[in-house]
Formats: sequence, structure tokens, C-alpha cells
Amino acid sequence: MRVLITGATGLVGQEIVKLCQERGIAINYLTTNNSKISQKENYRGFYWNPKNQDIDTDCFKNIDAIMHLAGAPVSKRWTPSYKKEILSSRKETTQLLINTLKGETHTIKQIVSASAIGVYPDSNTNYYEEDSKNFSASFLGEVVREWEQEVDAFTKLNVVVSKIRIGLVLSEKGGALQEMIKPTKFGLGAAFGSGKQWQSWIHIQDLAQMFLYTLENSLTGVYNGVAPNPVTNSELIKTIAGVMRKPLFLPNIPKFFLKSILGEMHVLLFESQRVSSKKIEDKGFHFEYHHLKPALVNILR
Repeated sequence: MRVLITGATGLVGQEIVKLCQERGIAINYLTTNNSKISQKENYRGFYWNPKNQDIDTDCFKNIDAIMHLAGAPVSKRWTPSYKKEILSSRKETTQLLINTLKGETHTIKQIVSASAIGVYPDSNTNYYEEDSKNFSASFLGEVVREWEQEVDAFTKLNVVVSKIRIGLVLSEKGGALQEMIKPTKFGLGAAFGSGKQWQSWIHIQDLAQMFLYTLENSLTGVYNGVAPNPVTNSELIKTIAGVMRKPLFLPNIPKFFLKSILGEMHVLLFESQRVSSKKIEDKGFHFEYHHLKPALVNILR
């Protein structure tokens, strides 16, 4: 099997690449940087420039599936221009793949695309499954809806579409967790706001396994990329402090304070989404990390 990966050098992309290589799956990947192009038989790089809708079409040769992870990180300050980049980076990359394949003969049977649980509305009481018809009216909700809509156009090319709505990714190599543990390292850890907001998390190894499981079992439709046991923000911070053996005695950090520092992006820390993993489990997927503490011990110790 040979897969084409977009966003292969990102946090999740690197983990998926590692897993593919362990399993003997050959990889083509797209990059905007010519210096990052490798020509190894099982790890080949190809140039693309989504802003200019430019792509090396050789990237599609002998490809069985696409893993689509490309998109500007949401964990940077949301200036008006950066908000446009967050949305356009997801739409332009998807449109470029589709427009290039239109009218071409190809061997691609499936696309597994990243998505996000930000599509679900902020709620301390709801428990969201994939068939929920309630969508968030927030900026992130709008991004995810438009992103998924673009990906759905692959069906017109007779390609099976699978989407994984990713939650809070726990990794030692970056992402939101590494930002959250910084205050705790100095004994300054504290929950955000009321601390009652739900955090639906997933260990990065389980997430990479889920992408491959979805591909190898030809699963279609939407799946939540979250572990089976979401926790509140208070519990998350408390468990981080416990695993790091650091004190936790500060009062909760007020919402207005973080809003003044982070701007509109502060919603990433305060929105509450309790999300179910039942659908992927019912398809036979097994989580290595069901509960938060063992996941954090694996990453932080």
C-alpha cells in the first residue's frame, strides 16, 4: 500500500508517518519546502503550493489512499488575517487535491481527513456523538463545517470519505498539552475559569493508530478522535500536577484575564465539549490509553 500524506511534518502527521513506516506502508508526502523533499523509495516528497493552486501531479502515482492533515495551527493568536489563514489553508489544500484529480485516471480509493471536535457547541451537559445535528456557531465551528464540506466533494471522484474529529492531543512533542504544563512546571498550575468545562482528549499514539485503523478497515463517515473518558479542566490540571509531582494551590485563572492575553483564541481553553468515542470502539478499535493518568504518565515521565 502507498498513501499520500498532507501535513506529514505536523504533530499528528509525524506520528502517522512513523506508524506507516513501522508497518511497511509506503509514503508520498506533499511539502511547500523544496529542501524537505526526500527521494527514498518508501518516503517520497513532492512540492505543492496551495495558495497558487500548484502541485506536482506525480504525487498521485500508484496511490491507494490520502491522509489529509494539512492546515494552519489554531493555537496561534487569532488576528483577523490569521483567522482567514486558518480557514483558507484547509479549503485551498482540499480544493487543490480535488481539482487536480478531476478528469484524471487515479487509483485512490479512500481519503481519511483530519477534522476537529470544535464543530460541537459549547456545553457542560451534552454528550456529543457523530450524528449530532447541533453545530457550534463559533469561528472554529464554522471552520470545521466548511472544511468537512470541501472534503465531502471527494465522493464525486468515487473516493470513500472518512473524517476524524480530533480532540485535545496529548503529546510530548508539542501541541496544547506542552503549553498547559508550562505553569505547572513552576508550581503555578491552575484550572481555567470554572474548571467545569469538559476536555475530550486523546493520546497521540492512539490518534495515529485510529487514522490507520480507519484506512485499513475502509471505515466511512465521521469518527470522533477522542479517548473514552473525557475529564473536566480541573481534573486535567490536577492530574498533570500530580503526575509531575508539583503543587497545585493557586485559584482558578479568570476568563477575562486569559481573554486579555490570548484574545479570541481563549475559547480553546474555555469551550466545553464532552465527546463520545463509542462509534469507533463499536467498529473494533482498541484504545491503548483509556484513562487520563496513564496517558500523562507515559508522556510526562
